[in-house]
Amino acid sequence: MQDNENKSTDADKQRPSRSFGSFLLFLFVLIILLVVVGGKTVTKPRTYTQDQYLFHLYSGRVISQVFRGSAEGTTKIVGTREAPERPQPEEFSVEFADAGAQEGLFREVKARDLVPIRSEALEAGVDSGLFEVQQVESVTAVETFVEPALTAERQPGEPVREERPAIERRRSQEFLLVEAVVPARGSIQNLPAALDDTELPARTGHQWFRVNLDQEADLGGLLARLTAGGAPVERHLFELSDEQGTSFRNSSSALSTMLLVLGPWVLIFLVFFFFMRQLRNQGGAGGVMSFGRSRAQMYSKENRTNVTFDDVAGAQEAKAEVRELVEFLKNPGRFQRIGGRIPRGVLLVGPPGCGKTLLAKAIAGEAEVPFFSISGSDFVEMFVGVGASRVRDLFKQARENSPCIIFLDEIDAVGRRRGSGMGGGHDEREQTLNAILVEMDGFSTDEGIIVVAATNRPDVLDPALLRPGRFDREVTIDLPDLEGRRAILDVHLKRVKHDQSVVLEDLARSTPGYSGADLAAIVNEAAIMAVLDKRDEVAMPDLEEARDKVRYGRKKRSAQVEEEDRRVTAYHEAGHAIVAQMLEHGDPPHKVTIVPRGRALGLTMMLPERDTPHTQRRRLQAQLAIAFGGRVAEQEFCGDISAGAMDDIRRATDLARAMVTELGMSDLIGPINYGDRAGSEFLGTELSRGKDHSESTAQEIDREVRRLIDEAYALAERVIRENREGMESVTQALLQFETINGEEIRKLLAGTALEDLRPEPPAEPESTPEARPEPPPRRSADGDLPGDLPGTPGLSPA
Repeated sequence: MQDNENKSTDADKQRPSRSFGSFLLFLFVLIILLVVVGGKTVTKPRTYTQDQYLFHLYSGRVISQVFRGSAEGTTKIVGTREAPERPQPEEFSVEFADAGAQEGLFREVKARDLVPIRSEALEAGVDSGLFEVQQVESVTAVETFVEPALTAERQPGEPVREERPAIERRRSQEFLLVEAVVPARGSIQNLPAALDDTELPARTGHQWFRVNLDQEADLGGLLARLTAGGAPVERHLFELSDEQGTSFRNSSSALSTMLLVLGPWVLIFLVFFFFMRQLRNQGGAGGVMSFGRSRAQMYSKENRTNVTFDDVAGAQEAKAEVRELVEFLKNPGRFQRIGGRIPRGVLLVGPPGCGKTLLAKAIAGEAEVPFFSISGSDFVEMFVGVGASRVRDLFKQARENSPCIIFLDEIDAVGRRRGSGMGGGHDEREQTLNAILVEMDGFSTDEGIIVVAATNRPDVLDPALLRPGRFDREVTIDLPDLEGRRAILDVHLKRVKHDQSVVLEDLARSTPGYSGADLAAIVNEAAIMAVLDKRDEVAMPDLEEARDKVRYGRKKRSAQVEEEDRRVTAYHEAGHAIVAQMLEHGDPPHKVTIVPRGRALGLTMMLPERDTPHTQRRRLQAQLAIAFGGRVAEQEFCGDISAGAMDDIRRATDLARAMVTELGMSDLIGPINYGDRAGSEFLGTELSRGKDHSESTAQEIDREVRRLIDEAYALAERVIRENREGMESVTQALLQFETINGEEIRKLLAGTALEDLRPEPPAEPESTPEARPEPPPRRSADGDLPGDLPGTPGLSPA
């Protein structure tokens, strides 16, 4: 009885589909009958493109043509042409914007009487001096066509098997039009053997020949022999892809009226039918209403990311942390025997470009379990409840494939602190976060699901998300140090060809503060430069230029800079370089340039002598003095100051205020944090900034900031005034060479003449090397030479 009910139910489900299919079949047959019986067809002239018309014109197929002007200024050409594929000539029409100016040329080309001739015969006539070539025109036509699919023969009842799918191909045809002077038949003494008497034209004088070329024809050699006497060559290329255009047909008015009346209703019915069908199947994978389905992409053993831990460098501790996840999933019994529990969640934290997503790809490539990857923004939709529904569906799929890993990229999109938005607790984003919290560590939590999340904003995440039981571990992936940068560069340089001049140590040392993404971009930009320079290997200069391009922008070689502006820029950058070189605790200059790059007219690049996690007060004081070196140099040597120091002043002011209010480096203020704190959490951490100290304290802070800046400015003035000769030498070197390195700066300060800075390489190496010039001693951050008494009070080393 139950089986009969099921059969009747299935029949009821199929009945609407069958009735709708019958209706569609009846409608299709009705339209075909109306078209065949009631439709009167009227053939209109084919509309050619300009290339199609010119190809037929130069081919000699145009029988007649009439030029007609229009009020819009265009010219329309109508006529007929020979159609070898049709019994009757074909009518055509084409429009030109300036055909009036070319009408004479079109008429002259149509008036040509083309005589077909073989290429061998034409070559023989030219070589024997029989034909005198006046002009050669090479005509090439390209056409795109679709080669139909090839199906294999099959027995009755077998499905159709495609041996080859449909392929889009391009074919071309070429021929030459040659204008030559033909002598009279009576004056020909010896006719070349390759030239048949029937190929000679009937009339003498100027004559046009048409030479058809096959696939094996040597077009270059033929043109060289025809133009040996100095005849000009014109080349024509025509695109015929639309030659098989639509044939325009006009049906009867009755059929048009019927289609206009029935067409909209048929379309409405089809849309309604498919919409209702989707509503019935909204639980399926492709339903219209299936908004709550997760959009996570799953990776398995067969569908890996092809990224392993060997591709991740510069983050050894982070790799060790996540290796434990992979090890637990591969062999969970080792941990469970002693009662160990793998962390439920691991949060990857770090600045942008440090390799958080790359590390997740490596986990997906190493783990032999399903890996679900999704972004935090994929949970948020305009419909209420969609985000929470997608979270539940994601964890449902994960439980079905347990054990597995879920990767939530940019989790701060949905994991922000609750109660910090204007929407309160009813915000859709907060409901999505609640669903994530429940699924990660709720009443019925699965042990076989590990959640890995990545963010560069851990400060905005909700505390309930970061507690143990949800994200037990927080793995920090920071900017790589010297060894990390060297390892990252080694990984990326293995994929490109480079010569022996590339030194990883030098490149790694010259890229402090670069992230892994920056280093990858440097190698890629260097490879692009080598290819554009038509070289097969990447050299060290390519990597150095790519390094500067990634950080500062492309060189502006085309920028027109006045000589006075170059002079001001040279003094400005020389001031930075001199102060940086002479201060003991400042980073020495690596390269100085006055070539505009990005938004800067010049740059002074400094490199730390070593990577250090500590930033001492004397080093920050040196940075303040270096920042004012450019402005002091302009004032001392140019007689005025410019707006070029705007960014230097801003950075120096921010650094001085941070030293006073956050770093506790002011003896007057003391080790108290007076930094601006966030306002009300309800308004969000970015919408309000406040302070919790009195106005008198704020005045003291301002006075201390002003004191630090004034002392740094005075120190920069003292250094530049004591090294006026060095300033002039460095400035003149910049004006002459535009870019100098740190070694050249030290030579100039040691007294090397400008003409000896870059001498020509000697023909033979000298037996005794010259002694390296010693630069002047560097000042300490307090402004005194080593061994002198301390300088200004309050600036002594910490």
